Amino acid sequence: MCYDPIAKSFVIRGGEDVQPIRRRIVEILKENGSATVSELAEQLGMAQVSVRHHLDILMGEDFVEAAGVRRRDGAGRPSQMYALAPAAQKLFPQRYAALAGDVISQMKAALPAAEVRGLFARLAARVAREAPDPGLDQPVEKRLEEVTAFLTDKGYNARWEQRDGHFEIHACNCPYLGVADDHPELCMMDQMLIEHLVPDAVRRTSRALNETAHCVYVLEPKTTKT
Repeated sequence: MCYDPIAKSFVIRGGEDVQPIRRRIVEILKENGSATVSELAEQLGMAQVSVRHHLDILMGEDFVEAAGVRRRDGAGRPSQMYALAPAAQKLFPQRYAALAGDVISQMKAALPAAEVRGLFARLAARVAREAPDPGLDQPVEKRLEEVTAFLTDKGYNARWEQRDGHFEIHACNCPYLGVADDHPELCMMDQMLIEHLVPDAVRRTSRALNETAHCVYVLEPKTTKT
């Protein structure tokens, strides 16, 4: 299931006749926080066995999860509660990129260019301080393993490889996609971050790959002695 911002509706795997049902289950759980099968069945006006079928599909897609049980005051078995899983947040419209772009635009309008560059430089340095420190006489391969793992954790989906006598760091995802096109300062910040992590790494290429920014940073042979 995914959110189609153009159609402003959910697109769910399966036949079109079940799409509105699963969409409504997601909406109910979003509005109420959690619900039992009987509560969902009552709001949907359908049999509980059918609700369970759709819940099983949503749980299989990691959009819904079990959320404890509700115990009744009287006799009877406790009722299983269901809630949206963290992955379900992507099913709803997000405006993070638009907000970030607006904030950066306002900042650039209010501050001199040198102060803006300094701010992004400080941000790069701060992020770099979170990375593991390079060990004494650490082989470059080991350092690249640490750096790409750190970058991947930050959303860059990074990897490294050795090619034609030099090493390359590939950042296969841009965490700022949709913002960086209008604000190249973000690319500059990425370059400074890489330089903090692996001195002398130079951005050589930046290209679109499957509609995702793919940047390559090169370490020349003279910087890769182990």
